[in-house]
Amino acid sequence: MKQIIIVLIIAVSFTICAQDKKDDSKFILKLSGFVKTDAFFDSRQTVNIREGHFLLYPDNVSLDANKDDINAKSNFNILSIQSRLKVAVTGPDVFDAKPSGVIEADFFGNENSSFSDVNGFRLRHAFVKLNWKTTELLAGQYWHPMFIAESFPGVISFNTGAPFQPFSRNPQIRVSQTMGNLKLIGCVFSQRDFTSFGPDGASSKYIRNSAIPNLHFQMQYKSDSSDFFAGAGVDYKTLTPELYTSNSSATKKFTSDKTLSSLSTIGFLNMKFKPLSIKLEGIFAQNAYDMVMIGGYAVKNIIDTSTGVKEFTNLNTISFWADLQTTGETVQFGLFTGYTKNLGSNDSINGTIYARGSNVDYVYRVAPRIVFISGKFNIALEGEYTFAMYGIVNGDKKGRVTSGYAMNNTRGLLSFIYNF
Repeated sequence: MKQIIIVLIIAVSFTICAQDKKDDSKFILKLSGFVKTDAFFDSRQTVNIREGHFLLYPDNVSLDANKDDINAKSNFNILSIQSRLKVAVTGPDVFDAKPSGVIEADFFGNENSSFSDVNGFRLRHAFVKLNWKTTELLAGQYWHPMFIAESFPGVISFNTGAPFQPFSRNPQIRVSQTMGNLKLIGCVFSQRDFTSFGPDGASSKYIRNSAIPNLHFQMQYKSDSSDFFAGAGVDYKTLTPELYTSNSSATKKFTSDKTLSSLSTIGFLNMKFKPLSIKLEGIFAQNAYDMVMIGGYAVKNIIDTSTGVKEFTNLNTISFWADLQTTGETVQFGLFTGYTKNLGSNDSINGTIYARGSNVDYVYRVAPRIVFISGKFNIALEGEYTFAMYGIVNGDKKGRVTSGYAMNNTRGLLSFIYNF
């Protein structure tokens, strides 16, 4: 059935695009996307998503009965599931605005214990936009506002710079107001595929039960030539980790309305020169699990032992990355570097930690690349050296990692990409 839908989309799009585009009463559909195959080799086991395709950092040491590291084993894979289809539609004016819509999907599936959805056709983006002269309204699933679509790492790897770069797509309502070179963005959004972690695992219910959407405000500046682009933003999120708690004997349940609020900030810069583009970004994040970064939150303490009601505290994370890329027409060179660190909590932690990388002190990565270009066809080579400092979880009782020991992984990636 899914294959039939894809064929129908392609057929309809080519039929409509073949019509006379000068007739404003017609809808115009445009098909685009790419076919991509990635072949990659890792020097050890890694923390990753989907069969190693989405690499985060090297896995921790795991000793067998002879004190040998089980995870010190190399591996490789070849996958084409990142291949993508996108359909964009425009039509006649509505509400005195230019309307447009996008549906985009790939074959990444939804990883689970049984892999029942291997190669599944999954939704990436689905949104509509209304554009007036200086105002834009977007409603639908699109990039998290802390993923800057105009300035993200140009790496070949599917991780797109994670865990140093926020990576999340969210159902949202976003309003942008342009005032000359300045753009103001306000966004309210929820969670769907990229969710927070909690007592019942990863789920969107924690933000849904808070009854408060994720809020974001951002300012952007772009020069007239578009060679200089910079901005900053602030993000506010509230979770309700539990609807009820249990007493010490676990025989009675008690309603809980305790919430956790998190504040994150971002600053970014993109400069384009004739031979080179430079992108820089810095982030301070609280409870960043849903953005595929290290971090999360923890139980601060149990404030009532008779009911089990808890208070929660954020785990703080900082992250910096830089990406340089040449602008050649047939060959391009690039270099990505990133660093992220677990800053722990402002409070003492006396309970469970719900986080990604709670046993990781810091991670850094160096990833050079070269891309050979011929028309719409690219062949790319990329190396990723990722270093993670592991240690004792909550070693200082404030969520920081102590007594560190190093793990590293080297990935070699070869990609074939045909854009259309």
